[in-house]
Amino acid sequence: MSSPIVSGILSYGMSGRIFHAPFLSTDPAFKLKAVVERHEKKAAKRYPDIISYDSIDAILRDDEIELIVVNTPNFLHYEHAKRALEAGKHVLLEKPAAATVADVRELFAIAREMDRRLMVYQNRRWDSGFLSVKEVIESGRLGELIEIQFRMDRYKPQPGVKFFKEQKELPANGIVYDLGSHLIDNVIALFGRPLSYDKVTAIHRENSEVADYFSLRMTYPHQLNVYLSASLLSIEPLPGFVVIGSLGTFIKERTDVQETQLDTGMLPTDPAYGMEPGGSEGKLVTAGVDGAKVVEWIPSKRGGYIELFEAIHHTIRNGALYPVTEEQVVWQLGLLEA
Repeated sequence: MSSPIVSGILSYGMSGRIFHAPFLSTDPAFKLKAVVERHEKKAAKRYPDIISYDSIDAILRDDEIELIVVNTPNFLHYEHAKRALEAGKHVLLEKPAAATVADVRELFAIAREMDRRLMVYQNRRWDSGFLSVKEVIESGRLGELIEIQFRMDRYKPQPGVKFFKEQKELPANGIVYDLGSHLIDNVIALFGRPLSYDKVTAIHRENSEVADYFSLRMTYPHQLNVYLSASLLSIEPLPGFVVIGSLGTFIKERTDVQETQLDTGMLPTDPAYGMEPGGSEGKLVTAGVDGAKVVEWIPSKRGGYIELFEAIHHTIRNGALYPVTEEQVVWQLGLLEA
């Protein structure tokens, strides 16, 4: 068995605490060695043996660390990923990977030059809802696909405390880069690059400087239309997934439990991890032989962020192709930037 991948995290805020540290600390393929904490030192309360560095420079000077998780604010992703790659580290880069196509192309070029791996963290490919939708689509039970709707709605009538998402002078701001990066990646993972697209953004909150609503239509062969939307003023969210085909319709609420479980301290090794509760099933409606509706409730797939970290391990240790490819990331940034 290969040695564990010694890893460090650039921030122990929400994403470091919830989305990265629990996996890097419990998966034997990794060794979580260090985090960067500039102010309050919180990580040691959960991980007694961890090193808490005061700066990014300090963690990048740690020669034992092979993998750096870049989970700093959006506008710093390009700068910090570049510094980590040039320091000879593999990089797991939070979405959005950058603000522009030019920036992300440069990062991938640096990774190749340094013979390191740049991997973009698109965890929503392993949400239970998306995995359920993917399985139903690939089963062929819906027939020829006609229309797909993916949504991510929130209710945040006032600008949030994460300033980097709310200030127009900072790149990669607003709901398009925040939630749109998830939605676009889901569609690209299923269907690849669209034939065409059109995008609408709007500002509805009284004190907002940045887009708090967006809608994107992506067209694909055989007249398939995919509609993506997100709003920060949706007090009653609509179903997160709607897929309409010539033989049936599938509807699924966005009820993945992984973030909540991790936030409350559940480890990915828990048998209940990733399992949605009863009542979260997707609704599949097809036509019977007499034309009557046939309704089936499809159990949710188990959420699997664990699989993302397995992919990281195989990419670094075995040279496997990381499932979120450079080409897909470039396509996504093109749509975000447009």
